[in-house]
Amino acid sequence: LPKGSFFKSYLGNFGRGSPEEEFPDLARNATWMGRILTPAMYRRQFNRCTDSGVIFDDVIRVGDVSGPVSVGCLAGDAQSYILFCDFFDRVIEAYHGHKISSQTPESDFNYDNLKGGDDLDRSYAVSCEVSVVRGIEDFSFPTHCSRGERRQLLTLARTALQQLQEELPGRLLPVEELTLDQQRELMLTPPSCVQLRTGVARDWPDARAVWVSTDGSLVVLVNLEDHLKLVSTQDDANIAKAFQSVCVNLLKLEALYKKLRHPFIWKQQLGWVASSPAAVGTGLKTSVLLRLQHLPQHRRLQDVLKRLRIRMDKTGNQETHSLLFIYFYNAATFGPSEVALTQLVVDGVKLLIAMEKRLECDGGIDDLVPTQK
Repeated sequence: LPKGSFFKSYLGNFGRGSPEEEFPDLARNATWMGRILTPAMYRRQFNRCTDSGVIFDDVIRVGDVSGPVSVGCLAGDAQSYILFCDFFDRVIEAYHGHKISSQTPESDFNYDNLKGGDDLDRSYAVSCEVSVVRGIEDFSFPTHCSRGERRQLLTLARTALQQLQEELPGRLLPVEELTLDQQRELMLTPPSCVQLRTGVARDWPDARAVWVSTDGSLVVLVNLEDHLKLVSTQDDANIAKAFQSVCVNLLKLEALYKKLRHPFIWKQQLGWVASSPAAVGTGLKTSVLLRLQHLPQHRRLQDVLKRLRIRMDKTGNQETHSLLFIYFYNAATFGPSEVALTQLVVDGVKLLIAMEKRLECDGGIDDLVPTQK
């Protein structure tokens, strides 16, 4: 029997009730999973199991502890997106606002196609960060990853990053060897309740590592929330420079992993996939930290952000009672290309700054409100 069939049979014989008995309570679940999952859909997925042993309950386990704009689910492996497509496709389409079709998702890593991004007004733009996540073929995702798999992933990363160092010097730092001060300096936080519950932080900090370039232009996280996450941060809010760093080094790592016979995971209709449906397509997040006083209180801000396809997160830091620091970032990763998504953030942030300036002079912003992107 295939491995998945064995697990399905095993689980069916030990303590599992019927689909009706096992259906989760979604009464107070505001995630996309909670909105989309029905008893009929649950029943269809109930006895399915991937070759690595992922069942549908593993996928939806995170739902009741995720935020209101969260997908509320995580894939246990790449096959989950295929086997449970009846569920995942609907979550992906709802979250990203883009229909899945037979066409291959567009991809564009040519950073020269980005217009602007190096000219944000520094009176408002504090810093920026561009990140991208990738899953590695032949390995389960973090929620379902075994110790052995995780250690193999670290070995692969060490080999690939050693070769990357020939062009971009840096060093690999195992998390278990870092002091708390060093972890804070690298912006590493202890595992959250969600990560502990879902298994993402299982055996922490075993086989987790951070690679840091000598010039500080790039950080690569290994086995944290995803197999790989590349991050470039710019304290001068130069999005163009951060985007270029990620694009150049991601393509180099992609080639190195192919040589190691463990390419990044790509699905024909979804593009690049990782553990979260919120990251399918490009896996890209472009974030800008703005210092604002008037716009956060404006009645039309949420409408403007929806039209721009941008989300916001308040940091909790503020210089005065009214001056806020807020992160703005792309709402979706699926549909537009990498350049197009970053362009949305560049153009959107410039518009938000223009609105803040208008409000500083007691002017209105209705004529600046864009049409739906």
